[in-house]
Amino acid sequence: MLVARPLKNSQLTPRPRGESHAIYGTGHEHMIKPQRRRNRRYEVLLLALSLWLSGCVNLLVHSTATSNRAFIAYWPPPKNENGLRLAVKDLIDLKGTITTAGSKYLAKFGQPAQSDAACLALARQQNVIIVGKTNLSEFAVAPSGFNQYYGIPKNRLSRKVKLIPGGSSSGSAVAVQSGLADVAFGTDTAGSIRVPAACCGVVGLKTTFGLVPLQGVLPVEPKYLDTVGPIARDIDHLVQGMDLLEKDFAAQYQQAVSRKPLGRQIRIGRLYLAGTDHRVDQAIDAALAAAQFQVIPLSGSLRTAWEQAKRDGNTLAAAGEWVNNGKYLGRPGVSSKTAAILALGEYEYRVNYPGALKRRLVWEADLQKIFRTVDFIAIPTLQTLTPASPPLGSTAVFEAQMLSIQNTTPVNLAGNPALAVPVPVEDRAVPLASLQLIGPPLSEAGLLNAGRLVELSVNSSIDRPLVTKSSKP
Repeated sequence: MLVARPLKNSQLTPRPRGESHAIYGTGHEHMIKPQRRRNRRYEVLLLALSLWLSGCVNLLVHSTATSNRAFIAYWPPPKNENGLRLAVKDLIDLKGTITTAGSKYLAKFGQPAQSDAACLALARQQNVIIVGKTNLSEFAVAPSGFNQYYGIPKNRLSRKVKLIPGGSSSGSAVAVQSGLADVAFGTDTAGSIRVPAACCGVVGLKTTFGLVPLQGVLPVEPKYLDTVGPIARDIDHLVQGMDLLEKDFAAQYQQAVSRKPLGRQIRIGRLYLAGTDHRVDQAIDAALAAAQFQVIPLSGSLRTAWEQAKRDGNTLAAAGEWVNNGKYLGRPGVSSKTAAILALGEYEYRVNYPGALKRRLVWEADLQKIFRTVDFIAIPTLQTLTPASPPLGSTAVFEAQMLSIQNTTPVNLAGNPALAVPVPVEDRAVPLASLQLIGPPLSEAGLLNAGRLVELSVNSSIDRPLVTKSSKP
């Protein structure tokens, strides 16, 4: 297997935390000298191809704060404390703690954050109990949710099969699934909130791009894709989570419920995608019917545009990862799988990024037209049921397969909000599929109202892992 060639120290110098882009640039200025570009590209492609084909097995080499590996740092709440328990993805700065991004390198060499990320301001004002920093894929690169250094958060959705937790906000989803937190904050660049929510049978909200401030959040693609949002076990707790991210959100939600208390008042555009497991499509259609929405089939032309947006969104996400975190390539402790994904991001940035960026505005316009005739769009969050954990751990090939089954990236490309909500499915091993509802910009309150109606209609059929509110890790 090829080994990543370390960059020169001058190429590895990170932008100081908190400094403006005006001083240090956006990161897109980081270019290899023309005379070295061809050789460097050849090395990058060889590295990526080698790792892609051979795979790199994840081995746990470091213990985590909780036995289910949901937390990198866990602080049990005081006894008899009944406040809302909040878990925070370890991509988000918390004053006095190191933001590891799930990386052995940053865990060992990073410095404690000097201040909270801006998205934690309302949580601090409301005196919620922050119970810890949650596990994630290293640098948020892997949709499986696996982490080589901190281990794999344990997904308890199935009683028969060991399932992946989904990522990159894997620890956040497992934290709420297991009852160790009421709400968890995650980040979503290409599906990193909705995918783990789908895999773990919980609810997750990707917020409108720009709604929640990103200062103090380690960047993946902050210029176009990055968002912060909540994950919870049910819609009520998800509303509480949004109320910690957007002032007076709970009042907005109550207004949305009052305006449209019944499913028949909401128009849902149903989009069918090729390659979807028929059981998943059946579960989605059954849930929409049970909620009594007005369901309107969407045309095949949108399906074609969706597939292009999926490719373009993945390009922007991979390129952004390279631009913002490529400086860690070759650093001690960065996993081979992460190195492969970063290397592919460099290739995407140099080859496919300009075209994807040009098509982004066209895709935004396509969705705007659809929302003139429907309130929300419904598709599966994943095209399959939650995959089983690979027996030898996650490889670059497996991560590519995960990217192919998630229906999330086009939403990030357009900047719209989207909700993942569990629905029952006919399967002996995996009891839940996930419905994704996509809305126009700033429609979070309406989305959660629609999610409430879905939840009410299918709750009696949902088989969840049995958990109780407990601080026992």
